Amino acid sequence: MSVRVPLSSEYVNGDVSFWYRSAGLPAPGPRLDGDLQADVAIVGAGYTGLWTAYYLKRARPSLNVVLLEQEFAGFGASGRNGGWLTGDLAGSHERYGSGARRLQREMYATIDEVIAVCETESIDCDLVKGGVLNVARTPAQAARLRESVASARPWGIEEADLRLVDPADHVRVAGALEASWSPHCARIQPAKLAQGLARAVRDLGVPIYERTPVTEIAPHRAVTPYGTVSAGHVIRATEGFTARLPHLRRQWLPMNSSMIVTEPLPASFWDEVGWQGAELLGDLAHYYMYAQRTADDRIAFGGRGRPYLYGSRVDARGHTHEWTVEALWRLLTDFFPAARSSSIAHAWSGVLGVPRDWCSTVHVDPATGLGWAGGYTGHGVTTTNLAGRTLRDLILGEETELTSLPWVGRRVRSWEPEPLRWLGVHTMYRLYRVADHRERTMPRTSVLARFADLITGH
Repeated sequence: MSVRVPLSSEYVNGDVSFWYRSAGLPAPGPRLDGDLQADVAIVGAGYTGLWTAYYLKRARPSLNVVLLEQEFAGFGASGRNGGWLTGDLAGSHERYGSGARRLQREMYATIDEVIAVCETESIDCDLVKGGVLNVARTPAQAARLRESVASARPWGIEEADLRLVDPADHVRVAGALEASWSPHCARIQPAKLAQGLARAVRDLGVPIYERTPVTEIAPHRAVTPYGTVSAGHVIRATEGFTARLPHLRRQWLPMNSSMIVTEPLPASFWDEVGWQGAELLGDLAHYYMYAQRTADDRIAFGGRGRPYLYGSRVDARGHTHEWTVEALWRLLTDFFPAARSSSIAHAWSGVLGVPRDWCSTVHVDPATGLGWAGGYTGHGVTTTNLAGRTLRDLILGEETELTSLPWVGRRVRSWEPEPLRWLGVHTMYRLYRVADHRERTMPRTSVLARFADLITGH
């Protein structure tokens, strides 16, 4: 590494994520063994698939629901994310249209729904509803922050939901000029939530066939090397791994996000920076970061690394390039200079699904039995729960408040073929990096960032 990055003696790069480190990676369950009939087959045992199975079986215990998973439950983004149970929407309110106000309130309510299920099912996932602080560290970021708060008001986001605050009153980030605060966010330990949900689903009688990759999804059937599951409904819950399925390479872009986590930090550090609770922390940079204080007093710190691999390829094991580790460490210690005496214990990466318009969708076709939910653009910890409840209602054919939300049945055009999408994504992030650099001395958002938004429809 060109910058001296202190690595702990037990440093690990990849191996899925740090979140599995204390308990170890789970032993995969049984494979599918032959053809099978079911009422509902769910492809993917991440949060979307697990929540959908959970709510279906709670609503109708007689349903025969099965889950098919290529690795183990929680292997993908569900076991690697930053642990933000946030009420923020994926994409803009404007793109969801007139129903965006209802969708926003449902997202806020979903945080408490997840908390309630964790209590009911005795899922200990280090969950604390401590809110979220977003800081601005340049004048341009501060202008965007003020605009984001003002523009939220027409969508029913009131002062109690989001407001401007003095950053020093929450977390003392070096160079922070202004900040916004929302109570609608909770910290979780992602792998503990995934494994707890998997246990709850199995307890309800849902088999999870792990080490069972699905090679084809078609009306009323999911094909694997070990047998075909025939079902009234087949639900695709594959998020960032969707591009691996035939004919779906351009549907959702598999965007990489990377994280590092420090060794446990002493009480003196937390006293110095004022980070006394479980607040989540973000910023207003274009090449943004996200962080949490873990239950064992580490900083888990994430951001974009190598954002996209040519041809929508996915690096499944979570290995992170050295320059990404270096960049994250540099940014972490720029935020918190006192952290320089610490070291990095783990680095990892994962993929999230990005639709062409950056807005999530949920859909079930009664004629073919095919359905899906995803395209969470990094907001999946909360959105997957809302998706699972919405898929439940759609599969059961019930007209509810959830099935009338504006993300239901949305159709979005595909991403461009290669090499256009590779060029577009990498150009976007290069422009964002340059824009962030220029904005250190600018009072307003760089025109380069606005051009990057136009390129990718962000």
